[in-house]
Formats: sequence, C-alpha cells, structure tokens
Amino acid sequence: MTRTIYNTATSLDGFIADQDNSLDWLFAVEGAEPGSEGSEALDETEEFINNAGAIVMGATTYEWIHRHEGDEPWPYRVPAWVLTHRELPRRDGDLRFASADTDQELRSLHADMVEAADGRDVWVVGGGRLAADLARLGLLDEVVVSIAPVSLGGGAPLLDGRVRLRPLEAKLAGAFACLRYEVVKPS
Repeated sequence: MTRTIYNTATSLDGFIADQDNSLDWLFAVEGAEPGSEGSEALDETEEFINNAGAIVMGATTYEWIHRHEGDEPWPYRVPAWVLTHRELPRRDGDLRFASADTDQELRSLHADMVEAADGRDVWVVGGGRLAADLARLGLLDEVVVSIAPVSLGGGAPLLDGRVRLRPLEAKLAGAFACLRYEVVKPS
C-alpha cells in the first residue's frame, strides 16, 4: 500500500532551509553521511529514498537541487513533481511541473502521484507548506525527520501549518536525532 511520507532533515529550532533557502548548513554537520559511525537511521533514509515510487517537492527545493547538481543528470529515477507557478530550468528525467492552488487540485495531483508510485511510497521532499497542506487534507501518512544539532534562527519551517502527530519511533544516528511520526488524520 502506498504511503505518503514527508522525510526530511531539520535544524534543532525547526527549519529545513536557512534564511537564504540553502541546505548547505545540513551538509556541514559531521556524521551526516550514510555509512558513518552510528548512522543506521541515515542508512534507512537512503534506502527509503532509493525505494520511493514518486517524489514531490516545492519550487525552492527543486531550485536548490538544480543549483547544486549543475549539469549532472537528475538524481532520481522515479516520477518527480515540482509544484511551482514559475518557469524553472528543465533537466533530463521524469520531471512534472504543476501547480495545485486549490484543495481539489492538490487531491487530484496526489492521486496521480500515488498511481505513478505503483504501490511504493510517495516521498514529500519539501517544503513545510506542502507537507502541512497534505496533512490538512488527510493525504500525509508519516513525518520522518532527522534533527541536526544546529540552530539556524530562521528560515523555511519544518511544517508551515498545524499538524497533529503521534510518535512512532525515536533513535540516534550519529549526531542526529531521528524521529518518526504518524500523522493524525483530520476529523
């Protein structure tokens, strides 16, 4: 059964990107590499990413990936949706640019992603508004977050809206605290 999972990393103070919409802070954390000492949860994250059947992200996340990957091929082999209202640079790969301004459009887009995932999970990469909107509509199943020992003081929030969560698991992975939550569906 396909689940929709927001799997990301955050600073200790709850930001997934800094005030310049950069993730550089994350890759500067020691012990952030899969295979490093105590990184079993990070290895699980890498396995999750490699087994996802579809991906969705916001334009800011896509732009950061595009800037940092340069002319490299698109790193994911599954259909990826980018939610945007802007014209963005295109890359080779199964990239689908879309907008979802209404709840109905987001529900329809999510149904397309679930179909494309073909029984595998849908990975919500970012951002926090997209994840919160999916949760509000009852479409997000889990939040998996690796908390880095860094405070940013501002930036893009982990979840940009009210989301009720039920804890499922907590463990250490190197320098990270890795938490997994079930999303409490709206009534």
